[in-house]
Amino acid sequence: QVQLVESGGGLVQAGGSLRLSCAASGRTFSSYSMGWFRQAPGKERELVAAISWSGGSTYYADSVKGRFTISRDNAKNTVYLQMNSLKPEDTAVYYCATARTKGIVVVTTWYDYWGQGTQVTVSS
Repeated sequence: QVQLVESGGGLVQAGGSLRLSCAASGRTFSSYSMGWFRQAPGKERELVAAISWSGGSTYYADSVKGRFTISRDNAKNTVYLQMNSLKPEDTAVYYCATARTKGIVVVTTWYDYWGQGTQVTVSS
């Protein structure tokens, strides 16, 4: 049974920073790619960032490029999302997910396990 547990969400003022963590268990973490998604009220879930199994390749949505950084520590079975210069439009529930492949995955349906989500609220 694969489990993904996110943490690190909260309330922050615009311009502030947060670091999300996602602890994984039940799968050989280092063999699979990971992604961070978000879903705002009334909107579809969107891919924010993705990282390959080794961490050597990353992907970012245009809306977060230059502000967010995805990274992973395979020794700790954890993936991170460092979020800087936060904006009110970044407010959403953030989810981590794992895909059954080593490379970058940008197709949502290729992710097969999801965490429960953590709320990020950015006030103006």
